[in-house]
Amino acid sequence: MSGSLHAPRAPSERIIAAVLFACGMVSVFTTLGIVVVLVKESAGFFSEVSLGQFLGDTQWTPLFTDQHFGIWPLLAGTLLTTAIAVAVALPLGLLAAIYLAEFAPERARKILKPTLEVLAGIPTVVYGYFALVYITPLLQRFVPGLAGFNALGPGIVMGVMILPVIASLSEDAIYAVPASLREAAYALGAGRLRTVFRVVLPSAFSGIGAAVILGISRAIGETMIVAIAAGQQARLTADPRSPIETMTAYIVQISLGDTPTGTLEYRTIFAVGLALFLLTLGLNAVAFRLRRRVLKGGTL
Repeated sequence: MSGSLHAPRAPSERIIAAVLFACGMVSVFTTLGIVVVLVKESAGFFSEVSLGQFLGDTQWTPLFTDQHFGIWPLLAGTLLTTAIAVAVALPLGLLAAIYLAEFAPERARKILKPTLEVLAGIPTVVYGYFALVYITPLLQRFVPGLAGFNALGPGIVMGVMILPVIASLSEDAIYAVPASLREAAYALGAGRLRTVFRVVLPSAFSGIGAAVILGISRAIGETMIVAIAAGQQARLTADPRSPIETMTAYIVQISLGDTPTGTLEYRTIFAVGLALFLLTLGLNAVAFRLRRRVLKGGTL
């Protein structure tokens, strides 16, 4: 047989393919546009502030008379709240995923999973006020020295917010593991728990890892919870009881309109945005590398 093995496509199929391609390119050009804006505006910032100041200073006070432009206080606040959120969401989300995929009756699974996913639809501003007026006063009864604005309360509430992401995607990954692997483990004498933790979870590790990375990215990019309940005080600290400011909360603070457009103080939001973009890009690169290593059967 000579010629191409592909049958000629109808005009309608070519039109649909072109529309789908155009939709895909919209996301590509949107991303490129964001990168161009961030780089262009950040160049104006770095023309006045050296990269050494940006990465070497430990204070962030661009709105004060004594100006400092060290990114580390904002980065520390972002990572601190994210670490607390992941510490809350990862064990709870993974255990919920294991129950839904391996132990819950089908009827219970159909009810519990949509109920869990409802948490993802709650506006984050509601989470923020919940952290401020309920979680923080509750924690102050048990945690000595906890300030009214702190990293602990918002971090815990952020963990509740990203829990549906980790639980739902992990449950899908566990549920997709072929039943033949479970049956093979049972045939070798493994119990149900041993099968889940020694066979099923390792087989679903790439999907679970992707769910965790997505949850971390969601926590890093969260704005309203930390803007409302964390205090908006940029300080380099690992103490979750203290007020902190994250990168996204600072962008909100400057974007309220009190800072004149085109000034150095205004351009700081683009430098911070560029740093946040690079952080999430690195996180996605780690996730891609993790997935590729797992699919090849290698180790990190």
